[in-house]
Amino acid sequence: MTDFLLSLQITALGMGLVFGAILLLWLMMVLLTLFTAEKESASLPAPEPAPVPETGFKAQAAAIAVAIALAEQGQSSAHPLAEPPTAIVSAWQLGMRTSQRSQKGNFRRR
Repeated sequence: MTDFLLSLQITALGMGLVFGAILLLWLMMVLLTLFTAEKESASLPAPEPAPVPETGFKAQAAAIAVAIALAEQGQSSAHPLAEPPTAIVSAWQLGMRTSQRSQKGNFRRR
């Protein structure tokens, strides 16, 4: 009976240490995020961007994107891969197939 109680005490101590370590790591992560998070300044409002006239900018951006895509497509070195030649059966494969056939009784020597 004393061995059983001792094993329960050791189990409880081990589990307590594991959960205590998890809680300690959680606390450390919370403190780290509190101290390292960027603080937002409430006193200064965010500057608004200046209004930009939209006449032609979207068309210019689309034309630039198409030009870049065509240039990248011309520089691409990708090409379809050729089919590999059929491999000759290796010695290992031949040995394994032979042993499988002999186990099934399909192997005949001439």
